[in-house]
Amino acid sequence: MAPLIKVLNGPNLNLLGQRQPELYGYDTLEDVGKACAEAAKSVGLRSELFQSNHEGALIDMVHAARETSVGIIINPAALTHTSVALLDALQTFVGPVLEVHISNIHKREDFRHKSYVSLRADGVIAGFGVQGYALAMQRMSILLS
Repeated sequence: MAPLIKVLNGPNLNLLGQRQPELYGYDTLEDVGKACAEAAKSVGLRSELFQSNHEGALIDMVHAARETSVGIIINPAALTHTSVALLDALQTFVGPVLEVHISNIHKREDFRHKSYVSLRADGVIAGFGVQGYALAMQRMSILLS
């Protein structure tokens, strides 16, 4: 069985395709899941998508990934800028962690320029729309080889 990559998504990403499509596009989270699965398969990996609007649920998924997954791709959404707890959880994960943002957070409000998750991430992809997830999967395969 191919190694598993957890693709974790934070608050409000369940509304992808509906919420601010001028900023985030029209692809849904289901579309992201399909694209991740295809990208993973193309590089000999498999993916599992998870989304929660609750910080604790994401932390629980990071903890679970320690036992099941070789890498994490995470779009922490607003938790990027606020969650030391999520950073602490990611610090316990041994494999590669890649941070993804659909929009370019550096062109947005000042408070979005600080990422706690980046302190653990092995790389950050921002501003490429939902294509960033597939790019992250490709990079993940390189990091794991």
